[in-house]
Amino acid sequence: MDPRSPIPISVSNALAQRPAILSGNTVTKSKISVRQANFWYGTQQVLFDIHMEIPENRVTALIGPSGCGKSTFLRLLNRMNELIENTRFTGTILLDGQDIYHRDMDVVMLRRRVGMVFQKSNPFPKSIFENVAYGPRIAGIRNRRVLQEIVENCLKRAALWDEVKDRLHESAMALSGGQQQRLCIARALATEPEVLLMDEPASALDPSATAKIEDLIFELKSNYTIVIVTHNMQQAARVSDVTAFFFQGRLVEMDSTAQLFTRPREAQTELYITGRFG
Repeated sequence: MDPRSPIPISVSNALAQRPAILSGNTVTKSKISVRQANFWYGTQQVLFDIHMEIPENRVTALIGPSGCGKSTFLRLLNRMNELIENTRFTGTILLDGQDIYHRDMDVVMLRRRVGMVFQKSNPFPKSIFENVAYGPRIAGIRNRRVLQEIVENCLKRAALWDEVKDRLHESAMALSGGQQQRLCIARALATEPEVLLMDEPASALDPSATAKIEDLIFELKSNYTIVIVTHNMQQAARVSDVTAFFFQGRLVEMDSTAQLFTRPREAQTELYITGRFG
């Protein structure tokens, strides 16, 4: 990187605080392979020829200016864009080698395997217990003891159990914003996903709640592949192993987080991370 355009101090500090997770020599199995992905809203093309390998049991951060296609790309990974009328996708996305857009793919099963946590916490207007038990109930689990075990386990994995264990039958709507977001993560975990997609999961939270979400992401990656959209470069530096930079619907550069933030290959990436546009 040009020494006249140093990495911002806030990003440098965030990198220094994180453990060294991914070295340039590390070989990691791909969980998701994206090949020639293109996407349209109506006649407007918003993603162009995206190629990407998303590593298993790692955190991959998607960064870039607003409107660059990050969230649209994220929703391709569990076919959530199909819920929007008049959209079109071309290309191939493989989950463990299986084409998720093949006509024989069970979309309900896909979305169990690839869970999603949204920017705004969206707990159901039900009890804390019923929020987490919802997915297993839909899957046919009726045994109360089994449901109790699932709920406790998922709340523990979401670092929420100690805060709510004595009020499981109270409304989830009474929880704080940060607690609601961790409850939504617990709810996503209850369907036993392999991949967690997170669309700016901490953008509406205060610094304390954000720190808890980031700590949780770090803990979860030992068992899950995580893809997170974030507008916050410091957050990407703190939590991710790999970072992908998007601009105007194109993947400009993808590399280990430390490499991308300190020695980007592309001038466009350098301009963005040094704050000269975006």
